[in-house]
Amino acid sequence: MERKVSGRNFIADRDAPLLEYMYGALQGQSRSGIKAYLTRGQVTVNGQITTAHDFPLHTGDRIGIVDRGNVVRKRGGEVEGRVKIVYEDQWLIVADKRSGVLTMSTGKEGEVTAYSILYDYMKRMHGRNSRIFIVHRIDRETSGLVIFAKDETTKLQLQETWNKSVLERKYCAILEGHPASERGTVHSWLKENPKSMKVTSSPEDNGGKEAVTHYRVLSYGRHYSLVEFELETGRKHQIRVHASMTGCPVAGDRKYGAKGNPAGRLALHARSITFRHPVTGKVLSFETPLPNVFKTVMREDMQEDRQPGHTER
Repeated sequence: MERKVSGRNFIADRDAPLLEYMYGALQGQSRSGIKAYLTRGQVTVNGQITTAHDFPLHTGDRIGIVDRGNVVRKRGGEVEGRVKIVYEDQWLIVADKRSGVLTMSTGKEGEVTAYSILYDYMKRMHGRNSRIFIVHRIDRETSGLVIFAKDETTKLQLQETWNKSVLERKYCAILEGHPASERGTVHSWLKENPKSMKVTSSPEDNGGKEAVTHYRVLSYGRHYSLVEFELETGRKHQIRVHASMTGCPVAGDRKYGAKGNPAGRLALHARSITFRHPVTGKVLSFETPLPNVFKTVMREDMQEDRQPGHTER
């Protein structure tokens, strides 16, 4: 019978090919069993998944064997059709949620959220004792990338170092009208009204939270613009408020001044994120496709092909 070695970590004490070294180090483990670990992507060397039998180990290299259920997924399937796992390792899940799905519950019984979907997924795939933790959130009507942690230590480590760990966050949105400049930066202080739940903006420090958003126009239509936003800070409704400040609210965002709803939803998508892994230190970068409805709206709105530089209002 093969001895269970999942979760084992050890340090190489000599130079050798990976399979040969593991066979000698894991006494009682069959060669075929070790090959299976490699084939399934369960073996890491210095934090990186390694499948090559003859991978050259050097003295001091860190070798790990992760549980089969925790094998890294760079592309995953949809979970219940509303959340797609785009990355998974033994510490984190990066998910792409659809518009209309809350990141976490508001307290209503039976409410389906990205958290509840991934909670069920973890129990089903990784056992009853597995858990999931929210690292950050995006609005219900915003689609795109959200990070979850599999343990509280990882969650806290990423949250507490968020500003340093997150190297880049980009969103795409369809805006009503055309911004005055192809590129620009909006800088203000944001405060939330607890009664209206609406965020207000001030150009000067009024005791609110400082917010900085950079934007770049990707394409123009007759009535709408497709715009990329890069967050320097991450405040509640930051992009929505800053877009409205330019005179071009996010399409479908009636709360902040939009008049139309061409996409049938808030036209805001958390498209990409780059961050330093809180455990391995590796820089990870993920990007999701632009929602098809965004492409349809812009295609139908374009009278002719136009590139940034067109200034017709």
